[in-house]
Amino acid sequence: MEYKGLSEQEAAERLLKYGRNELAEFKRESLLAKFIRQFQQFMVFLLLGAAIIALFLGETIDAIMIFAIVLMLGILGFLQEYKAEKAFEALKKLVSPQARVIRDGIVKIVDAREIVPGDFVILELGDRVPADGRIIESISMSVDEAALTGESVPVRKDVEKSNKVFMGTVVVAGRGKMVVEKTGMATEIGRIAQMVQEVEKERTPLEIDLEKIGKQLSIGVLALCVIIFITGILYGFEIFNMFLTAVSLAVAAIPEGLPAVVTITLALGVQRMSKRNAIVRKLKSVETLGSADVICTDKTGTLTKNEMTVRKIFVNNKMIDVSGSGYAPFGNFTHDGKEIAVREDLELLLRIGVLCNTTHLTEDPQKGWTVIGDSTEGALLVAAAKAGMWREQLLKKWPEIGELPFDSERKRMTTLHAEGKGKKKTAYMKGAPESILRISSRIIENGKVRRLTPSDRKRITEINDNLTSKGYRTLAVGYKEFDGVKFAVDAVEQEIIFVGIVGMMDAPREEVKPAIQLCKTAGIRVIMITGDHPLTAKAVAEELGIDSGKVLTGEELDKIDDKKLKDVVEEVSAFARVSPAHKLRIVNALHSNGHVVAMTGDGVNDSPALKRADIGVAMGLTGTDVAKESSDLILADDNFATIVAAVEEGRGIYENIRKTLFYLLSGNLAEVMIVFLAVLFGMPLPLVAIQILWINLVTDGLPAIALAADPISKDVMNKPPRKKNENIWNGMGIFLIESPLIMTAAILLLFFHNVQKGDVLLAQTMAFTMLVMFEKTKAFACRSLEKPLGRKIFENRWLVYATLLTIVLHLTILYTPFLDELFRVKPLGLEEWLIMIGASLFLYLYIEIRKYINSILGQNNFRKISIF
Repeated sequence: MEYKGLSEQEAAERLLKYGRNELAEFKRESLLAKFIRQFQQFMVFLLLGAAIIALFLGETIDAIMIFAIVLMLGILGFLQEYKAEKAFEALKKLVSPQARVIRDGIVKIVDAREIVPGDFVILELGDRVPADGRIIESISMSVDEAALTGESVPVRKDVEKSNKVFMGTVVVAGRGKMVVEKTGMATEIGRIAQMVQEVEKERTPLEIDLEKIGKQLSIGVLALCVIIFITGILYGFEIFNMFLTAVSLAVAAIPEGLPAVVTITLALGVQRMSKRNAIVRKLKSVETLGSADVICTDKTGTLTKNEMTVRKIFVNNKMIDVSGSGYAPFGNFTHDGKEIAVREDLELLLRIGVLCNTTHLTEDPQKGWTVIGDSTEGALLVAAAKAGMWREQLLKKWPEIGELPFDSERKRMTTLHAEGKGKKKTAYMKGAPESILRISSRIIENGKVRRLTPSDRKRITEINDNLTSKGYRTLAVGYKEFDGVKFAVDAVEQEIIFVGIVGMMDAPREEVKPAIQLCKTAGIRVIMITGDHPLTAKAVAEELGIDSGKVLTGEELDKIDDKKLKDVVEEVSAFARVSPAHKLRIVNALHSNGHVVAMTGDGVNDSPALKRADIGVAMGLTGTDVAKESSDLILADDNFATIVAAVEEGRGIYENIRKTLFYLLSGNLAEVMIVFLAVLFGMPLPLVAIQILWINLVTDGLPAIALAADPISKDVMNKPPRKKNENIWNGMGIFLIESPLIMTAAILLLFFHNVQKGDVLLAQTMAFTMLVMFEKTKAFACRSLEKPLGRKIFENRWLVYATLLTIVLHLTILYTPFLDELFRVKPLGLEEWLIMIGASLFLYLYIEIRKYINSILGQNNFRKISIF
């Protein structure tokens, strides 16, 4: 049939009316907005406030140091996120934005953005459908709609029944023509993209924790400043001096290095994750993976390869298993657990699957083994290749001389082949088992053909039903020696010799099952959400070890209200035939129950749920751009096992943040108590502002950064994930109560002793130096918050280097003339050093013994505490 299509004038008018055929751009942050966002933290505001006060009081050096650390924090976070965005851009697929249309009766290649409703578009094998529309001509055309629907099996398209095609899907077999009905944001993909932009993203647990810490610190600092200021006035001190003292106390209380160290910890984790093929788009979302207790994952392309694989073959009255997965032509054939040779009837079945086929199996240097064409036909090629049977070689011996294409009424396809010089002709066919069985009159067994009996038909039907009930897609094959002249359906497709049934499935990735088992060990529940058939979903879930006692469909979900769904999601771990709206409801229900949810996926249909989840994980290779834009994390290798590695990194990052947090806060608490008690008892200040800043930013800062790089504990995946509302201070009494008290008592006693001797400068120098030494040994103790380190004390070489460097810097301050004046210190003798080294070693041993006692008792006496 000839089509004239639109005229160029009509197309231009419709373009003005409907707009360009493109999706609206996601709202992206500008570089300036991204940089400014790095400073939008309560802790940063607190630091900036302290810097401004210090500047107002003439403490210029203190102010500059605080401003410098805040600026470093912003630059680090900005550079990491900018780098992640660049990596994301590099992952985007470069697809040709062109299409073949008929206008003015002529086929033209136009920019896909210029397509308008009413255009006639020509579709061929490998083309991406440029808009939503209706098929008006189809020649054995199949379309892969996995990116849109999650359905792993290509959909046959014809003019009458299944005639709708959608933007972004791919033609994988045949060819045809479509008339465009919807373009741009009016398409199905456009509707989902709009839904994505309307979904709000929740804050990460780390953001909530850090804001809470910032507020607690600000309240505590303000209260202490007021108390010390009033106390000083009551003792008769000058108002101005007491104000300076209160500011010094504020400086002591605020861990200036904490925001930067947290950022560095996250950045280091991001670097490690990138080496494991996980690309982080937003820095603060890294830690969220570590607290995830539910992973909602799409099936097609995520748990499975999105590559149909022959798993079962029923031939010669035997059920044969086929090993291997995906399109790689490696595997063997077994019966009752024993490997068998490929011959006679099995060889015939595989040959028919190869010759009655329009697909090609190729090996790409970058992508590996791929199929050009229909994935179902590709599975037949791969199965035969495992037996050393290749399409090119078989076609040389049995060249094709005719074809009766598949159609939805017959549900089968037939090809005619000549053998040798063409004297003998054979028709090979494949199709739906019930369709092939209906036209079969004989069956082959052990190389001999006999009559097909009613009992044979019943057994074959039962075999097929059993396979389909387990989620397999089945095809039957048969043949007939053809001696007629006219190669037509009526002449060929009758009196067929039935050969066997092939059962195939989109095979699970081999590495996924152990990854899911590791998730169970780590207390993480895996929920599969797919657009596929319930039987297929159940079979894949059972094979992978996902609890699939019941598979709930989208239709059943529509009958459940949101209140009931909250109970359902706690019991059901496999959902099938779901829509994007269903996925959002499932994620929302899990959120309502207090779960931290990670959602993986690669299709456009996954995007709203990816954005709504606590952390959205998109596939880098097969994922659509819409899915990637909606995600927080991209798996560069499309491997579900990578997300488990990312969870491990996330947990390690959170533990390292806790280590640095308690290390820094315990030191700050000691500083606050030292200054506060000294003023309370009417003594001079043991520590001045520049000494406190030096300790907080350098002496503590460098070891804190080294703690951020601490190796991840080997048992981190043997623990359950932390609860969403879990108190970050749990079990930290050793570091936040006992250690600061010991440090405060030792330093004040030493300080008071030297003040009594009349040497205030020596007293301040020893207080300053003793605090530094305490911090050195405490840094090593913080490498493990719950268990004694034992011989692993020096395992973190960066901490060793940081400790040595800070000690050298401190010695430089003490013994360099102009620096000792700047920091208000004096050189110390051997006796003073021995006292301080002994005290710092005592603190380390005390912490290790306390951890050992706690591990024996199996509990912590300070399990629930709050600083303020």
